[in-house]
Amino acid sequence: MNRRDFLRIGGMGAMTFLLSGCGQAAAAEEKENKAEVPAKGKVSGGKSMKIVVITSSPHPKHESTSTYLADRFTQGAKSAGNEVFTFDAANEETHPCRGCDKCGMDGPCIYRDAIETKLMPKMLEADMLVLTTPLYYYGMSAQLKTIVDRFYSRSGRLNGKKSMLIATSYNSASWTMEALVAHYETLVRYMNWTDVGQVLGLGCGSRSLVAGSKYGDMAQKIGASL
Repeated sequence: MNRRDFLRIGGMGAMTFLLSGCGQAAAAEEKENKAEVPAKGKVSGGKSMKIVVITSSPHPKHESTSTYLADRFTQGAKSAGNEVFTFDAANEETHPCRGCDKCGMDGPCIYRDAIETKLMPKMLEADMLVLTTPLYYYGMSAQLKTIVDRFYSRSGRLNGKKSMLIATSYNSASWTMEALVAHYETLVRYMNWTDVGQVLGLGCGSRSLVAGSKYGDMAQKIGASL
């Protein structure tokens, strides 16, 4: 059984993914999905923002459901005049934090990898960070967690930004994203970020399902509203 097959299985072994498209889960899904579109210019104050989108799917881009939503968000954000930098955490050279504290929480990290040389400079100057992940074992991907752990090297300087969560899952049960959302919202609280929105693509186990769902429009509309 591969990872995607495993994630099709809901509680008590029931198949919970949607055969008719991932926009038609139970009403409870609507309550879980915090994807309200902000009023135009409310987030940015009418000014162009620098946005960093971090994708983390190990699947090819043309197959990835989470990357599809990230791309739709980016289309919207660029159409509104914002500058967007995308970092593909699954296909760059990265290293996990060793907890050595050589950075003293204010850099530089001991690793001169893509996080330190490509991503960190962009994040430090960004107004907004977008964390994008497929749901693996009810949490973020290891690739995204590697990035989050490396926030430690600049914890203070990454404070006070705007943020957004984009995620996709095979399961469509209303509780599917609870652990991931709790982790993200705790991170928002610790980093003193302002959450702009959460697009949670429940039941989106394939590219065709997510492309035929409402979630792409959600992501694009939030981007365009900035």
